[in-house]
Amino acid sequence: MDTDLLSMAELSSLLEANYISFAPNKGFSSVAIDSRAVKEGALFFALEGSKSDGHEFVKAAFAAGAGGAVVSSSKIESFDLVNLANRMGKDLIAVPNTLKGLQDSARVYLEKFPKLKKAGITGSSGKTTTKEIAASIISCEKNTVMNKGNLNSETGLPISVFDVRSHHEVGIFELGMNRPNEISEIAEVLKPNIALVTNIGAAHIEYFGSKEKIANEKKCIFKYLNKEDVALIPDSDEYADDLADGVAAKIKYFGADRFEEFEGARSLGLEGTEIIWAGEKIRFALPGKHSLEDALAAIAIAKEIPVSSNSIVKGLESVKPLFGRLEILNGRRATVIRDCYNANPESTARSIEFCDSLEWPGRKIYVIADMLELGNSSAQEHQKIGFILSVSGAKKIFLFGKEIEETAAYLADNRDDFFYSKDICCLSSALDNFIKKGDLVLLKGSRGCALERLTDMLTGGC
Repeated sequence: MDTDLLSMAELSSLLEANYISFAPNKGFSSVAIDSRAVKEGALFFALEGSKSDGHEFVKAAFAAGAGGAVVSSSKIESFDLVNLANRMGKDLIAVPNTLKGLQDSARVYLEKFPKLKKAGITGSSGKTTTKEIAASIISCEKNTVMNKGNLNSETGLPISVFDVRSHHEVGIFELGMNRPNEISEIAEVLKPNIALVTNIGAAHIEYFGSKEKIANEKKCIFKYLNKEDVALIPDSDEYADDLADGVAAKIKYFGADRFEEFEGARSLGLEGTEIIWAGEKIRFALPGKHSLEDALAAIAIAKEIPVSSNSIVKGLESVKPLFGRLEILNGRRATVIRDCYNANPESTARSIEFCDSLEWPGRKIYVIADMLELGNSSAQEHQKIGFILSVSGAKKIFLFGKEIEETAAYLADNRDDFFYSKDICCLSSALDNFIKKGDLVLLKGSRGCALERLTDMLTGGC
């Protein structure tokens, strides 16, 4: 067993759970919530979902090498788990609720590392990019750990926490949400020393009803800060005052005017951004105004660690684009801006604005798909995108999805050069017949639309 991890007996004791052991003194080397992802010596958490129950897969997890499982006390008899564990020589930790058990396990595990400086990041957009930039900067000086990919949810954040080891000095974790109270729950797991909100937008408004309620949920990241900790708030956000209200920690604002070392920036088009920091010119690979905003947010975190100005320069220069987040793909057929990892009204507007601002010798083609999880605001927000597209610099606009129909309806009254389909094959065929060498194509839409399926056809298989 990894000596940084708890033994199953220790974990059971800290959780005040019922420990049923058929393999005394066994520890665990990793955690898993999917039996297919179990590694030898893992501890499996049997989570109860809307579509499946993890208790159905305890046997598969044991067979794959899990040494034990955290299970619901109420499910032990119905799934005959004691006999199963006995036959296979495994351990059970029985708790009232396995999701809370996972979160509580991560919380008590993190308490083993009191010297770890923990930064938490949330916001409507830019969380992952800000985290990656901050890690690039801080890891120049400090041994740093962070969430892999976007493992930022009620389950993803706790699982990520188990990557912390005793040699780590800084942990940088993003916190996402899809429902009320989720930020509060996972902030209790992390208990960050530094907490940052990137911005407040309409992402996930389906679950909250208004941006005000989203702001109230996002500010729960500050809930567990004490007076020695730091809350970082974007100075230009319309909800900055709301975010600061009632926060017990030291409040600091970040933005272009908040760092005396920041001497300006200029767009390099698709090549990225030139940032001048403390007299040095930095070639920052991520293009667009919002990428610069993410960089400034990351710098705000780095300065609280703190790290040197030299590390800020070195870290910014080392940043690479992430999949689906303003990736520039120079194909034999067309140049593609793949910005389709996710979409909300603010990020879609920014992507269109960025493409409009580019000096480009050929045609610009915008492929825009549904912005999901907008609830009752969906029609209105898609109509707003319709207006933005109607005055955009696109030679032609291609729309895809069900909810984007509102955008199509707006364009039908205000612009002729667009195509709309709910069928990805029809969309692909229409694009295939239209694009030509030298075109610039923007792909922007929510993750569920999977616009990256168009990449090979558009680029010619670059």
